Amino acid sequence: MNKNSIRRLVLDVLKPHNPPTPVLAKILASMDGVDGVNISLIEVDAETETVKITIEGPDLDFDSIKKKIEECGAKIHSIDQVVAGRIMVEEVDTEHTR
Repeated sequence: MNKNSIRRLVLDVLKPHNPPTPVLAKILASMDGVDGVNISLIEVDAETETVKITIEGPDLDFDSIKKKIEECGAKIHSIDQVVAGRIMVEEVDTEHTR
């Protein structure tokens, strides 16, 4: 593992109903460098679903992950969190974020 490796990505994604969320999770979890995937449903409409995808692993390749998501017909709206480096640094509450 590179000391500057991406270890966690949190993505806001708009996806079609197909593939179903469990299938998308399996597809992403099977990628090299990915140890785990969590997909949470945020909103559903007639054609699409908005989901939050959290991906963790020792050496995530953002470009490959983005490409795989797009191959499934989905689109990344935003990158909500990135954790990189030798350790996982968790977000800390401060006065102005409480």
